[in-house]
Amino acid sequence: MSKKLNKHNILKTENLCIGYQNKKHQQVVLSDINIAIESGKLIAVLGKNGIGKSTLLRTLSKIQKPISGNIYFESKNITTLSEKELSKKLSLVLTERLPESQLTVYELVALGRQPYTNWIDKLSENDFKKIDTALQQTEIYHLKNKRFYELSDGQLQRVLIARALAQDTEIIILDEPTAHLDLHNTIKIFSLLKKLVSETNKTILISSHQVNLAIQLADYVLLLKENKYEFATPKQLIQKKAFTNLFPEDLVYFNSNLQQFIIKDI
Repeated sequence: MSKKLNKHNILKTENLCIGYQNKKHQQVVLSDINIAIESGKLIAVLGKNGIGKSTLLRTLSKIQKPISGNIYFESKNITTLSEKELSKKLSLVLTERLPESQLTVYELVALGRQPYTNWIDKLSENDFKKIDTALQQTEIYHLKNKRFYELSDGQLQRVLIARALAQDTEIIILDEPTAHLDLHNTIKIFSLLKKLVSETNKTILISSHQVNLAIQLADYVLLLKENKYEFATPKQLIQKKAFTNLFPEDLVYFNSNLQQFIIKDI
């Protein structure tokens, strides 16, 4: 994908360096990241444990400061956007467990409208429409009156996605949304995200360990490796044999013909 920002690109990084730093120490996770992401695409961020997937997503969403470099949202440097301005453009779904409360599904999804409500948090007719649409798009309208703690992990993940949809941002970033799900619900979440990109033209970035599913469903893959990255379509990465050495080959290997990782005979 082109590094040059054009009218179809929504997010761009320029010489971005991510990691952790304090007054005494600086730990670089990945540097010289130069990517431009098109609007209306499903982007999978892949790589082994500890490679920097969450660090990158937190940096792109302005939760964590970059060590150096720039991030642009629609040609505007993200540092110039206030928290409220950014919350109308970018929504985030994290893997952290929700704090205990008595919130219903509807009330939890309604929290996505906070960037738009007035100082007394009164919902407008448009807010109610956005909430109902989000519940319908994620196929959880029938759950709207349930307490969120009554839900299965798969249902709760849909609720969190619905909250991001109700926020009505152009980009949705999800950090390991299938981490606690079984295979069936993992596939359902990936399929839902693919459908949402198609139906809403939103841009969705998802970090995941589900490499095989991402290769099948993502429009582009940002593949993180030790001190480097590759950004292209799954097909292009397969042709470049980018997945070949992603994991130690003692247990799994990448089959280019099947376009997936295969478990070795043990």
